[in-house]
Amino acid sequence: MADTGAADMPIRPRGALRRLLQRPLALFGLMLILIVVAGAVLAPWIAPWPPEQQHFDGLTLEGAPLPPNATFVLGTDLLGRDLFSRMLHGARTSLVIGVVANGAALLIGTVVGLVAGYFRGWIGSLLMRFTDLMMAFPALLLAITLAAIFRPSLWIVAMVIALVNWVQTARVIYTETTSLAERDFIAAERTLGAGTGRILFRHILPHLVPTIIVWGTLGISTTVLLEATLSFLGVGVQPPTPSWGNIIFENQTYFQVAPWLVFIPGLAIILLALAFNLVGDALRDVLDPPQRGRD
Repeated sequence: MADTGAADMPIRPRGALRRLLQRPLALFGLMLILIVVAGAVLAPWIAPWPPEQQHFDGLTLEGAPLPPNATFVLGTDLLGRDLFSRMLHGARTSLVIGVVANGAALLIGTVVGLVAGYFRGWIGSLLMRFTDLMMAFPALLLAITLAAIFRPSLWIVAMVIALVNWVQTARVIYTETTSLAERDFIAAERTLGAGTGRILFRHILPHLVPTIIVWGTLGISTTVLLEATLSFLGVGVQPPTPSWGNIIFENQTYFQVAPWLVFIPGLAIILLALAFNLVGDALRDVLDPPQRGRD
């Protein structure tokens, strides 16, 4: 019983942050995220040139991209544009899509899982069968289909990713809501005449906050990878707007003569996804109620 009571205690932000900062891998992930966010926010001021600017001295005499040098820190691409500037502005694109798409997916999944888990019956069955139907489609194939139907743009790509990424969140929220709805304190609230809205928003939803935070963090890595995949396949963010995925897509033909054009954005995608996964895993340990009860 002591464990259960401890697990039901509200989360203390200071204590959770302190425990998070005690984890080296989480600190490494936070550092990477802060570097990318700082670069994305400051891109208009710290990028040497506009990302679309083509330089007359940005190509060799044979018309090939320049390797990293004193003028172009990360080299140039196939059109003679500064890769460093495009990477900074591409980080803005990746982060905007990651946050917006994942936020929308989190909202949809939370609403569906919360309603289905609390009301159950035919409403819950209908919503969860629809969720199962969406899960039956391969996410990448569904995203490619939707992106091909609509004219690709930053916001369309974000919408497409949100429409294919909400199902996992809905499943998790449904399971936890079903469990919470059967707890004694919920039964007591019903006995006292509490309305559905009060029970959902004052008692069940606050208990779901740790799960929402964790899935929100982990989901950004999935979103970043999916955006990069769509852009690489040509159905994501369209040039000249830079994103890490379409930088690889544009320069893949120069892989052998200018490998940095593929390795640098590819490494950036991997590191950003890894960073969010490391922070998300740490948050899951820190905010997990049974774990908090054992501490």
